[in-house]
Amino acid sequence: MSGVIVGDSYGGGIVAYILVNGATGYDPNVQHGLIAATADQSAGINWSSSEFNSLSEFKAKSVATGAADTAIGTGQANTTAIVTIQGAGSYAAQLCNDLTEGGYSDWFLPSKDELNKLYINKDAIGGFTDDVYGSSSQYNATYSPWKQYFFDGSQFYLNLYGSSRVRAVRAF
Repeated sequence: MSGVIVGDSYGGGIVAYILVNGATGYDPNVQHGLIAATADQSAGINWSSSEFNSLSEFKAKSVATGAADTAIGTGQANTTAIVTIQGAGSYAAQLCNDLTEGGYSDWFLPSKDELNKLYINKDAIGGFTDDVYGSSSQYNATYSPWKQYFFDGSQFYLNLYGSSRVRAVRAF
């Protein structure tokens, strides 16, 4: 089967990952994977819709969104759960959920493992900075989200009120 490869322009963005045999959703007859937006959606935006002035206020307003899945293929469901719980506002999941790029409007904030694929293929995708990017995967109601340093690949979770860069993805 011939098709696209990582780094190709396709489906409104850049092919970031192609499912391999054994991956959930893999089909040997139909190519599936992730497409990254062509540029970051934000150089620094909060994961949460709430603004916090202190640690005690942060703890009082923290909520579990149910967006705990980390696997490839779960970013869309995580994003939907976050937007449903948090509602309108200016935050990472809402920014991705509202994105229309390349004629597509089904963008989402990647899960922890999807974000890692962006890191692994960052040179082929292009446009990333050596900074911290956020995912849609919530560690728990107090610490969230999983984030990833794009200068060394390490993943960690941090307070909801920390901002990070955002790159939206969509599935194909």
